[in-house]
Amino acid sequence: MEKKKIIIGRSDIADFTELCLYELAIKIDSGAYTSSIHCKNVVEINNVLHCQFLDETHEQFIEKKITFNTYKTTVVKSSNGISSKRYSIKTSITIFNKTYPITLTLNDRDKMRFPVLIGRKFLSGKFIIDPKQLNLSYVQKK
Repeated sequence: MEKKKIIIGRSDIADFTELCLYELAIKIDSGAYTSSIHCKNVVEINNVLHCQFLDETHEQFIEKKITFNTYKTTVVKSSNGISSKRYSIKTSITIFNKTYPITLTLNDRDKMRFPVLIGRKFLSGKFIIDPKQLNLSYVQKK
């Protein structure tokens, strides 16, 4: 028996408690395979990844660097066809009052409206996208 899929809109609000990031705006993008989070100053030193999430213009910007001992590198092809090497981490996302594991690539999304992009690798099997809807999880949370 197939699990019932949750309807999600074209954007929402989610928590990333392991990263101490709460109520972040997320863009749902079925055209993207991977999910990505806005990250600055990503540096690998002695097999430890150092970075800062968001940036100083974001209300939840944390000035201290976050470190990861476990991470991977992956090649991601953007919508304009350009491939780039990115670091990826495993963490969790809380949406619709449920916590799921998620892999996020670390990317400078400074020019993007949303600090987080959720791709179909995460969405597949769990959600059905209704592009007319917004913030369905966030509305349910209140």
